[in-house]
Amino acid sequence: MPEQQNIEYKASWRDEYLRWICGFANAQGGTLVIGKNDNGNIVGVKKSDKLLEDLPNKITSILGIVSDVNLHETKQGDFIEIVVEPQPNPVNYKGEYHYRSGSTKQELKGAALDKFLLQKYGKKWDSVVIPNVPVADLKQETFDFFRKKGIKSKRLNDDVLTDSNELLLENLQLTENNHLKRAAILLFHPNPEKFVTGAYVKIGYFETDGDLIYQDEIHGNLFEQVEKTIDLLFTKYIKALISYEGIYRIETYEYPKEAVREAIHNAIAHKDYTGATPIQISVYKDKIMIWNYGELPENWTIETLQKKHSSIPHNSGISNAFFRIGYIEAWGRGIWKMNQQCAKAGLPQPLYYYESSGFWVVFRKDTYNEQTLKELGLSERQIKAVLYVKEKGKITNKEYQGLNNVISRTALRDLDNLIFKDVLKRSGEGKNIFYTISMS
Repeated sequence: MPEQQNIEYKASWRDEYLRWICGFANAQGGTLVIGKNDNGNIVGVKKSDKLLEDLPNKITSILGIVSDVNLHETKQGDFIEIVVEPQPNPVNYKGEYHYRSGSTKQELKGAALDKFLLQKYGKKWDSVVIPNVPVADLKQETFDFFRKKGIKSKRLNDDVLTDSNELLLENLQLTENNHLKRAAILLFHPNPEKFVTGAYVKIGYFETDGDLIYQDEIHGNLFEQVEKTIDLLFTKYIKALISYEGIYRIETYEYPKEAVREAIHNAIAHKDYTGATPIQISVYKDKIMIWNYGELPENWTIETLQKKHSSIPHNSGISNAFFRIGYIEAWGRGIWKMNQQCAKAGLPQPLYYYESSGFWVVFRKDTYNEQTLKELGLSERQIKAVLYVKEKGKITNKEYQGLNNVISRTALRDLDNLIFKDVLKRSGEGKNIFYTISMS
């Protein structure tokens, strides 16, 4: 069996391998096997009896943990298994903190180490206090905005109108021992970047990936960033089609405003602010790409998020405050809402994926309507197939044959031509090949 996330093979023992044990202990646990090569084949270990005696003592004295050390005797030779349990407290190797991620070991440093230590002690990054910042330094207009929005969303009662700012922050669990937490600074301070690097939003309009036409930066606290970002997007970056119903002017935007608003809310609320990287919004003629630094909770996937009743708990001060004023719903509900808004506007479903150390939401225009496809020179069969993919999400060679009453060879030729024209892309292998709308 080859190496995997929870198994590491070493042909012989070296004391530096205590770092691997440290990495397992700080992650989900695992097994270090001495006497096997990288492919899991037994090569035998010398002086196994002595190692069986020495290793438990070294692990305990240097790492401060207890692990099972088991000797296995086989015809091919002896090997030793060191079974490491995940530890509730951080484990270090001579002052170094290691972590097993996938099939590799990483030494944690800087912001990654800070985040790891906080998590081990049951704290969130945004719950750490920032001393010497009085409540009076926070922005009164933002408190007024928060109260108004909270009452309108019916998630705050009218009592907040008479509560002091100090009591409001205490009720939101944004203070500790009379000190403001980082979340309070991000949410209510007029200049949170003084304390948190990269706490702002960048918007750029791109002709191509490498051709930036113009850009803007949005600063201020997180509530201000939300409102300014949405306002700027829908006045400068996103076009509106103007129509009239009698004397009334009707503006229909290229993208549904509520769907984009939901994406902006979630990007700002769920961003990992330890990354010191601003939220980035890239606007193209046919799509909007919204990226925020961060990662999904452990054992979560994009598919989990897209289930209507699945949600990331609002267990950070930022996301809890956003939830209190109706800015965000449960993540799964938010994705469902964005999907519904785009479908109602006749647009493709947004794309959601994790890449480049962050989470992406991509809104796309409907560039695959019948008129556009005709202009690309597609045949009636191909147009029918592309519209089928728009509705169903994918198509196979067999489905193409049934849809157009053609043989497999004809279907393959048509589909290859759609790939050449960058309309569809191929995925899968062998009998599991299917075709989806191209991203580019």
